[in-house]
Amino acid sequence: MTNAHLDRAQALITSIPDYPEPGVNFRDISPLLADGPAFTAVTEALVAPFVGRFDFVGGLEARGFLFAGAIAVMTGAGILPIRKAGKLPKPAAAVSYSLEYGTATIEAPDVLHPGDRVLLVDDILATGGTLTAAQALVTELGAEVVGSAVVLELTDLVGRAHTGDVHTVFTA
Repeated sequence: MTNAHLDRAQALITSIPDYPEPGVNFRDISPLLADGPAFTAVTEALVAPFVGRFDFVGGLEARGFLFAGAIAVMTGAGILPIRKAGKLPKPAAAVSYSLEYGTATIEAPDVLHPGDRVLLVDDILATGGTLTAAQALVTELGAEVVGSAVVLELTDLVGRAHTGDVHTVFTA
């Protein structure tokens, strides 16, 4: 991985104003995902500080799944899919969290054991609600969160104030 690959990856993240509602500046990582070298560079940068420190990669639905799968293949770790409520036939645990207009719930399957080490991965850190809930979910299941990593942190939304330390590849 070179700085040139990461620079290219960052340039591929586009902004779509007023989506999904007026006033929101949606960050689309689809062009980054479609570029093999950029996707590889970002995936390597996401995992670099944590290599050898985790047994599972917790991918947050939905785009976090893509990075979690790639990291799992690169490192030989298992995947913990962290899903929106109602997507798992038999969730082991669920955690609800606040959104700007209501609440949401995430769930995880019964695949962790006490002492398992989990790296949480997602595409974007905005307000921090989903990542904070995922941290609580892993802890509730008796495992240890060894770190959290995201592709892009939107610093003006101060999500890190809720999540604690998060490894970010890019900030905006």
